[in-house]
Amino acid sequence: MSDRREFIRLVGGAAAWPLTAHAQQPAMPAIGFLGTDSPHLRARRLRAFRNGLSEAGYEEGRNVTIEFRWADGQYDRLATLAADLVQRRVSVIVVNGPAAMAAKAATTTIPVVFVVGFDPINLGLVASLNRPGGNLTGVSLLNAELAPKRLAMLHELVPSATIIALLVNPANPNAETLSQDTQAAARTLGLKLHVLNASTERDFDAAFATLLQQRAGALVIGTDGFFVGQSERLAALTVRHAVPAIFQSREFPAAGGLMSYAGSDTDANRLMGIYTGRILNGEKPADLPVQQSTKVELFINLKTAKALGLTVPLIMQMTADEVIE
Repeated sequence: MSDRREFIRLVGGAAAWPLTAHAQQPAMPAIGFLGTDSPHLRARRLRAFRNGLSEAGYEEGRNVTIEFRWADGQYDRLATLAADLVQRRVSVIVVNGPAAMAAKAATTTIPVVFVVGFDPINLGLVASLNRPGGNLTGVSLLNAELAPKRLAMLHELVPSATIIALLVNPANPNAETLSQDTQAAARTLGLKLHVLNASTERDFDAAFATLLQQRAGALVIGTDGFFVGQSERLAALTVRHAVPAIFQSREFPAAGGLMSYAGSDTDANRLMGIYTGRILNGEKPADLPVQQSTKVELFINLKTAKALGLTVPLIMQMTADEVIE
């Protein structure tokens, strides 16, 4: 009888083992993803981020979860959204553009991985590129620094335009530096530059009306996440008003705008995914140097150029990553 009781005790204990083991499984780590724009506008970049995350050994739903928060281009919402992710105690926060400043203000303990198109030292995100020194690190891609180059490329295509407009978002912390750098480049080229402001969709029509009033012959659209989300709208406005324009986003020439020239956002987001995985594996942001994505991409809409009566030099077409015809 005692043997039978011992058998039942052992079987009963064995039956409980899977439940006990299951209860002891650690919860999946959670990534807090704070985007300045909207999910459907970031699909291409999200794929690149997930690819990088996979390279580091993590796949959403299998061994990591992602909590998304989207500002939909309203930068004044970033602080609240960042605070929400901190309150949820995510393992790491992933951000782009101005969202990096909101994340830095929201936490000094949760690791933050960023992709920014401006100097992260100047804005106080990190102490240095090689030794970030705090809870932030990430990827800096060539973008804001390329504004003078965009102006020069536009001037090459539209040499008759001696007055150029620059569209900036005054809510972007990098707007003033962007304006100053582009103004300096305009003076070097002997051009007159008018700076136009837009921080909401409602501002676009007024900005283009001012552009026409000032007789600007071309437009440089400043580096900004909100503008990236409005690429199709901006392209439509440039087509409607027959304004040659250059921007940072491939979506802009794909929607009918003239051209784009910028650091590769897909490459930068893949690198951000890799860094996120490395931090989930236990590495510290302070020990991970800020990576600099130096790959740049040029996209030209040849159909739009012809409609505007512009001749794109053959060498520019040959060096473009894509010519849209």
